[in-house]
Amino acid sequence: MSTFKPSPDNFGLFEGQISLENNGGFSSVSYRFEKLKVNKDSNIIIQLKGDGKNYQLRIKDNSNTSYSYILPFATSGEWQEIRIPLQDMFPSFRGRKLDLPNFAQDYIEEIVFLIGNKKPEKFKLLIDTIALD
Repeated sequence: MSTFKPSPDNFGLFEGQISLENNGGFSSVSYRFEKLKVNKDSNIIIQLKGDGKNYQLRIKDNSNTSYSYILPFATSGEWQEIRIPLQDMFPSFRGRKLDLPNFAQDYIEEIVFLIGNKKPEKFKLLIDTIALD
């Protein structure tokens, strides 16, 4: 079970407890938006403070597509800037890397944060900003 809400300091707060029930072991929060133009050299830059656990950033160029483009990142327990080159994001479906090229689309319209450590544990991720350059 997880929630996404404003923290007392007005950051985005994604937190919860991972359950292994019902083929669990992960939790995610997603946001869909109007198509945003990107290019092959675009990066997603995130200012965040994690809990020392590993997370994934996932994007979709079309929210109706069954698979996502993903890139894992580690958090340090401190505020940090995570830079995700779109061209490094690889296609994945249900935890399996697909035999398709890395992200090379002209748009994105969905972004997801996922923790999938397959352990019954608490997690907490504070998100300050998400930007595209």
